Amino acid sequence: MSDDLFAVAAEEQRSARAPLAARLRPRTIDDVVGQDHLVGPGKPLRRLVETDRLTSALLWGPPGTGKTTLALAVAGSTDRAFEQLSAVNAGVKDVRETIERARQRLGERGQGTILFLDEIHRFSKSQQDALLPAVEDGTLTLIGATTENPFFEVNAPLRSRSTLFRLEPLDRPAIETLVRRGLDAEGATADDDATALLVDRAGGDGRQVLTALEVSCALAGYRHVELEHVEAALGTTALRYGRDDHYDVISAFIKSMRGSDPDAAVYWLARMLEAGEDARFIARRMIIFASEDVGLADNSALQIAVAAAHALEHVGLPEAQLNLAHAAIHLAAAPKSNRSATAIWTARSDVRDGAVGEVPAHLRDAHYQGAASIGHGDGYDYPHDHASGTVAQQYLPDSLVDRRWYEPSSHGDEAMIGERMRRHHTATGGDS
Repeated sequence: MSDDLFAVAAEEQRSARAPLAARLRPRTIDDVVGQDHLVGPGKPLRRLVETDRLTSALLWGPPGTGKTTLALAVAGSTDRAFEQLSAVNAGVKDVRETIERARQRLGERGQGTILFLDEIHRFSKSQQDALLPAVEDGTLTLIGATTENPFFEVNAPLRSRSTLFRLEPLDRPAIETLVRRGLDAEGATADDDATALLVDRAGGDGRQVLTALEVSCALAGYRHVELEHVEAALGTTALRYGRDDHYDVISAFIKSMRGSDPDAAVYWLARMLEAGEDARFIARRMIIFASEDVGLADNSALQIAVAAAHALEHVGLPEAQLNLAHAAIHLAAAPKSNRSATAIWTARSDVRDGAVGEVPAHLRDAHYQGAASIGHGDGYDYPHDHASGTVAQQYLPDSLVDRRWYEPSSHGDEAMIGERMRRHHTATGGDS
């Protein structure tokens, strides 16, 4: 009896000392904040849980988007037993023991088991293979969480038996809800400018904002959180980078690169980094910029922007500031063209407006049995059979044969692309 009382007391102490993010984790999917595209009314994950038809799943998304939270909420919304392992410290032996317990539950009382495997991308092939038989025969329902693309990091057999759910960074209303819940849990209140700074700096990361809030509340003595408490918790000064400046400064950064001013680009980058702006947000904006504003005028721009984003993930700040500056200067100094961006924007607009047509018969799939008998592929001329590697042939629907969406500029590499397109046009007699 005393041992039981001691265990209960220890559990209460553990729960009370748990980080705020852990204490706020929802018990069911009704309490989940964000990810409405998955757990909102009538959405796929909710429907699978409510009908008890959930099969193995992979939760893929950036850190702090609620993968663990969602797995726990799903488990709390079903009658299945719940087991949890982390790929960081679990081995094949742990997997086999979990599978054996799941078999016993299923055999003795007909209860299924959900296994939540955090950071599944860290599991080796042999470790993932050990899970496969239990997933295949329904002994386990696997919920794997990963920040990495599962198409690269999860074995194809395991991936093919799992439903992929993509989690998105939390939007502003979701972050605001988390802050309100956190303040209630801590028994504290906060100034509007203090909560606004927390939300602005969250970068869609729920765990990050709750950690910062917890520190802010501790600094405030768990009473009233002011701006200075949040500034201290975040290691930044709001006055140097005000709430509204988030949008103005990133705008200035983008426009400086578009205007080919490397010095201004570096300055605004420095402003953002010093203010504690989410570096991942900056990197994402540079990747977009590389295709939207540089495009084919400098084909290395996208590679450099993506490489800077990868460096940020692998190296982290402060060292990754070098990679971000490298990319920003390159993008600013690069020749500019938005022709590839306007091409897709215009083409999609035309499609929405009804610019559609049948695929020409010679371009249709001719690989399946019977395709030739209905004319699919008939008359297709394989370009590689020609010395020039090009051939006069229609590639657009009949109704759109004269339409053009991509018109290369004369800037940078795009000038060469334009010249190559003109030579092709002449060599093929002007056919598309």
